[in-house]
Amino acid sequence: MHTQGKLPTPMNTLPSSPSVPLFNINRRRFLQTASGTLAASTLGSFGADIVNQKPRRAGLIGAGWYGKSDLWRLAQVAPIEIVALCDPDKHMLAGAVEIAKQRQKSGKAPATYSDHQKMLKEQQMDIVLIGSPDHWHALQAIDAIKAGADVYLQKPISVDVLEGEAILAAARKQDRVVQIGTQRKSTPHLIDAKKQIVEAGLLGKIGHVDLCCYYHMRANGNPPVEPVPDSLDYEMWTGPAPLRPYDGSPHKRWWRTFMEYGNGIVGDMCVHMLDTARWMLGLGWPQRITSHGGIYVQKEGKSNISDTQTAIFEYPEFDCVWQHRTWGDPPDADYPWALFIYGEKGVLKASTMRADFIPHDKNEKTIHFDCLFEKEQFPEDNTEADIELNAAPATRRHMLDFLAAIEKRSKPIADIEQGHISTATCILANVAMKLGRPVTYDPAKKEIPNDAEASKLLRRAYRGPWQHPFG
Repeated sequence: MHTQGKLPTPMNTLPSSPSVPLFNINRRRFLQTASGTLAASTLGSFGADIVNQKPRRAGLIGAGWYGKSDLWRLAQVAPIEIVALCDPDKHMLAGAVEIAKQRQKSGKAPATYSDHQKMLKEQQMDIVLIGSPDHWHALQAIDAIKAGADVYLQKPISVDVLEGEAILAAARKQDRVVQIGTQRKSTPHLIDAKKQIVEAGLLGKIGHVDLCCYYHMRANGNPPVEPVPDSLDYEMWTGPAPLRPYDGSPHKRWWRTFMEYGNGIVGDMCVHMLDTARWMLGLGWPQRITSHGGIYVQKEGKSNISDTQTAIFEYPEFDCVWQHRTWGDPPDADYPWALFIYGEKGVLKASTMRADFIPHDKNEKTIHFDCLFEKEQFPEDNTEADIELNAAPATRRHMLDFLAAIEKRSKPIADIEQGHISTATCILANVAMKLGRPVTYDPAKKEIPNDAEASKLLRRAYRGPWQHPFG
């Protein structure tokens, strides 16, 4: 999932067409059939049972781009009643309500809120999806968990390490299923590559992993400070984060360019690729993390996230090395946001769009994996504004896995603990860069041993009246 900057439109992404209805009766009937087929093929007979179950009551916190996208994908694969939407922007809410009425069988308009706590108090929900900016994730996830809901939480799960520990503790204490939106684990061509290349041993002994992002996605500029519009509750949007002077709509990707609300490109894009590498290779916490970088080229503008950064995640038998640049060209034009697993017998290149195994033995053939699209099975995808057609099939399968875990009361494939490890590891890269020295995290003691200065950076200060959830 991309959550920053408008990225180049893939050639096979159709333009949005507001004049075409997003949903009509014929499409709804077609979609129910497609959903059942997908569920059955993905989860066997149990998948078909999901489609035939009584509708679950669902709510969404954060009705922006990817929050809505996740909700529409859930509605495509299972019967749900969207009972409530929460966002501090009235315009965001109004747009989401109109689509929700079309997307659900009842045709009802969900209740709307600007305060998630009020929504959770007034509405009894089985599932809560969270697609708000990163600085709100921890408090909203924990509140939803305590309200008795199972949660689909977007990545990164937190803005500091101890927030993640608090979410994990709450999920385990309340016995709630928490699926993280690291849907690469549910991406068909990456699942195939993992099975046919990594697990089949075609790479041989693995000695190095590269992770990268070279998208020009670092929003920058000097917009003037202006009055907050009546349609936006800016105090609520800001929440526990520092209150910046209002300089334009913050939630349209502008917020990701500030460390006040997230962790830059590492916190946004590295989480996906590191999580994918960890899943493919069975990796846990790294032994040590080093990182260097800064604002080397794009010095104009207000943005305070790095435009260039390298991070080294050290594991017992090899390193995983992250590199991002928000300027210049990628070394491999086919893989601008990707991971590369190097083995003695070849290399596996993998991205959201494709994967290729290139053997060292020139007598052996390259193995290519194509991205799956489901534009025919789910025709409403073709007219949905801003949809990532390459990610939609993965998210649908991710939702089915989430629903299966809810039914079985088991851990989903992107369980909160794994989301915490991937998120925290990337946050620790920023800690290492800020301090200019390596760091090692002890998840048992929840500290960076023998480094009090670094341990203090595991927890951000909150703006009152909000209180940090850890401890």
